Amino acid sequence: MNSVDEARRVIRVEALALSAMADRIDVSFERAIDLILGSSTGRVIVSGMGKSGLIGQKIASTMASTGTPAFFLHPAEGIHGDLGMIMKGDVVIAISNSGETEEILRILPSIKRLGAHLIAMSGNPTSNLARSSDVFLDVSVAEEACPLGLAPTASTTATLAMGDALSVALLVKRGFKAEDFAIFHPGGSLGKKLILRVEDLMHSGEAIPLVQEDILMKEALFVITDKGLGVTGVCDSSGVLKGVITDGDLRRSLEKGFDILNQRASEIMKHGPLRIKRSELAASALQIMEQRAITSLFVFENDDSFVPCGVIHLHDILKAGIA
Repeated sequence: MNSVDEARRVIRVEALALSAMADRIDVSFERAIDLILGSSTGRVIVSGMGKSGLIGQKIASTMASTGTPAFFLHPAEGIHGDLGMIMKGDVVIAISNSGETEEILRILPSIKRLGAHLIAMSGNPTSNLARSSDVFLDVSVAEEACPLGLAPTASTTATLAMGDALSVALLVKRGFKAEDFAIFHPGGSLGKKLILRVEDLMHSGEAIPLVQEDILMKEALFVITDKGLGVTGVCDSSGVLKGVITDGDLRRSLEKGFDILNQRASEIMKHGPLRIKRSELAASALQIMEQRAITSLFVFENDDSFVPCGVIHLHDILKAGIA
């Protein structure tokens, strides 16, 4: 068997393991969710040894980033003092494929004495870990993807998927929103997408390119050039935005031989300009620009406002690292 065929076999074995596990999800999963949501401390401690420990670290990290306070406790460190991290009312998720991992079994009595609840993730429903748990989650697999049946492969994938299922189910139950997610992810491009709002990047005050409807286009050109955004809004006498004129509009008109310099702005402008609220995410503004092939949006206080309070340009969004 060549490497490509072997890779396909591995993926198929793991996919089948996940499909079988999905069919086994039952009331025990719901009990695990209720146990975590009903915890007096709200905290989840994940523990596992070896490969299970590495998977446990990822599960704890995913929970922590989606609204469930969680951290990883190494069981070997636990039996040498770190069990002090566990409080009464906590929920411990202990991971062991065999359910007989020595380091895990040695911390179980202390978990009970500390008054914490225990969720077991194991491939062995008759194991000591499973029997000691308040809730047992079956992550067994028919076979490992390793042809020797030794290296944890399908079993670790199944455990990781179960952890993701718990995390997402908890997220949904809590009504966790993108705004909540942003609090835990302030860094990098993801954080910027979730935190930066239109009002953080928009040009306001004197920097907004605006002209009156009756102004001649040769004067409007000066405004477009002076403000440097390649656009101007066209307002009526009360400041209500009626349309927009872009330098692209002007260029296309001139290329067609139109004499536009002595025309009024109201005769050249595009009616019904797109708009966005200042409280919207800057990423939403970028999405609109990409969908409509435009480079700027005029900004308003709210849906009932018609006088622009700013303008946001594509370059401002990209410079901020939102892409």
